[in-house]
Amino acid sequence: MTRTVHGTCHHDCPDSCGWTVTVDESGPNPVAVKLRGNPDHPYSYGELCPKVNRFLDRVSSPDRILHPLRRTGPKGRGRFETISWSDALDEIGSRLRTVLDEYGGNAILPFSDAGNQSLLATQGVSERFFNEIGACRLLRNICGPTVGAGVAMTNGTGHGADAVDLEHSKLIVLWATNTRLTNRHLWPVIERARERGAEVVVVDPIRTITAESADRFVQPRPGTDIAMMLAMMHVIIRDDLVDHEWVDAHTTGFDELAASVREATPAWAADQCGVDAEVIEHLARDYATVRPAAIRTLIGAEHHENGAMFYRTLACLPALVGSWRERGGGLMRSVGAYQDDLVDDAALQRPDLLNGRTPRTFNMSRLGEILLDEDDPVRAMIVWNSNPLVIVPNAEHARRGMERDDLFTVVHEQFLTDTAHYADIVLPATTQIESVDVTLAWGHLWMGWNEPAIPPVGESVSNTECFRRIARAVGLTEPSLFDDDLTILRQALPTVDLDQLRRDGWQRVPFPDDGRPWADGGFPTASGKVEFASTTLEQMGQPRLPTFVPPREGPQGPDADRFPLQLITPKHHARFLNSSYSQLPKHGPAEGGPFVELDAADAAARGLAAGDLARVFNDRASLQLPVKISGRLRPGVASIPWGWWREQHPDGKVANSLTNDTLTEWGGGVAYSDTLVQVAPLDVEPA
Repeated sequence: MTRTVHGTCHHDCPDSCGWTVTVDESGPNPVAVKLRGNPDHPYSYGELCPKVNRFLDRVSSPDRILHPLRRTGPKGRGRFETISWSDALDEIGSRLRTVLDEYGGNAILPFSDAGNQSLLATQGVSERFFNEIGACRLLRNICGPTVGAGVAMTNGTGHGADAVDLEHSKLIVLWATNTRLTNRHLWPVIERARERGAEVVVVDPIRTITAESADRFVQPRPGTDIAMMLAMMHVIIRDDLVDHEWVDAHTTGFDELAASVREATPAWAADQCGVDAEVIEHLARDYATVRPAAIRTLIGAEHHENGAMFYRTLACLPALVGSWRERGGGLMRSVGAYQDDLVDDAALQRPDLLNGRTPRTFNMSRLGEILLDEDDPVRAMIVWNSNPLVIVPNAEHARRGMERDDLFTVVHEQFLTDTAHYADIVLPATTQIESVDVTLAWGHLWMGWNEPAIPPVGESVSNTECFRRIARAVGLTEPSLFDDDLTILRQALPTVDLDQLRRDGWQRVPFPDDGRPWADGGFPTASGKVEFASTTLEQMGQPRLPTFVPPREGPQGPDADRFPLQLITPKHHARFLNSSYSQLPKHGPAEGGPFVELDAADAAARGLAAGDLARVFNDRASLQLPVKISGRLRPGVASIPWGWWREQHPDGKVANSLTNDTLTEWGGGVAYSDTLVQVAPLDVEPA
């Protein structure tokens, strides 16, 4: 006997697909035997990506953690023994209680991200628990918030247009986003627009599969896009292609902007970004005259030291030409803010439990710095929803921090990840098909319900249940720490009919019916208008106007002679997402393993051929990787696709062992892509 259960994919991906799970109930325990896309889902329409099509390989993997584990060898060696939940909780409760009594909550670090981006999984009981004990606060800014912070300095908000309305566009500029790989369900929308005559332009430092499918491809040097944007503004203003009526009514600072870009000619920008001046002129004129014109972007470009300025500058372009007037115009990025508007953060997280205490605040991108601080050290760390030793920049620094014998580390996980190898206690975690949750999409407007299809496998527990157990083990009695999952969801989503959401499987969140959120202005800035000139930024010590500043660790930086190649670490792979599947046989290994990709000229200059084992190095680390030669990159750029674990790298390091952990100018992001390296044959020692 079988039954079908509807759910929602939980991965940190814009598509948040609907799925169906077929469960065989003929045996003593229900077993999930098939997982497929839900054909009725209003956005994904039954299609799943290659990795999630094999999600049941993850659920039933023989390597999955099914019982609590205690470390028996040195940290990092991956030696553990199976123990009972009772023993695990006794040790966790005792160790955390000791830290709280001797050092206070500020000595305990929570570390998580959007490994599961559903509401309970990310914030459920965990935020309440850490507020109750007064633990450190973690700024989860490694990916995403910088985009919103940049756009908000122009528009006062991160709210933008819905990408599904690209169907109405006549010019679609895909700027720093690989839609066909990382946002695959949007591509059919774009194809429908093309059938109606739309042109697609891709702006990206890599010739991606999306760029290969575009009508035009523009390839600036990494981190130089702002110069090209300023030159586009120069052309639009010089040739009087400005929508003066809209600008006069809904913007401030136009005269200042016009004066500031007077010298930002296409010829100047060409020197900065390596794009021909004629190409910039052509794109600027088309953007200003083809209507509706839309810019679609996501998060890739925020990983530069001037990442927030990228998005602040990009947001000026739609205002300059009045493209907010039309459906299919404007700026399209995450629409997660529209879903977040329905969440009662105070009810969900309970900041009142802090009782006036002020926790220390840390940026997750500086994990090594946090853990190696000897003046006021973190004494305990709890990790869930994340594999920091693969995802954080300057990862060797973080690894050294996690090696500390005096750091008590608990990891809630499904597999023995790189991070779990450094845990004292590992607790078994459920997968999405074993727990109830609500998934807030950030790439479309459909909030999704996830119904558990099978009971938890082995002794695994959900994130909420894990923190309920830890709270009890520590001796806490605050009632909200023990609320059940449905109670928390009703508290967090007070205006959502959860019963209907559960019955239907999805619900569209509020958004203007005509698809034009800012057609008539009303921006939530201090002036109520788009701010080409920002007093707020000026008060922060940042440029008042859109400004191009070359990164300090870049081709014009002081280390460019020693490390002449700019490293980018993109998502290259279709079968595993970030680091979530790279260890599974039909996912990561099917992609062939990590490599360093070079332009043919750069490889030849170093005496390297395809397949050679090369050394990629800088002052942070040195990696051994096979060479791949392609025409996708500009000369002067190296690429190492990220997400593979240490065991899949020849020398046990990862792409982020090399990357820069400098923070962005505002927004709290991190400049992964402002990393310089040298690549040399293996017998050449790092300088």
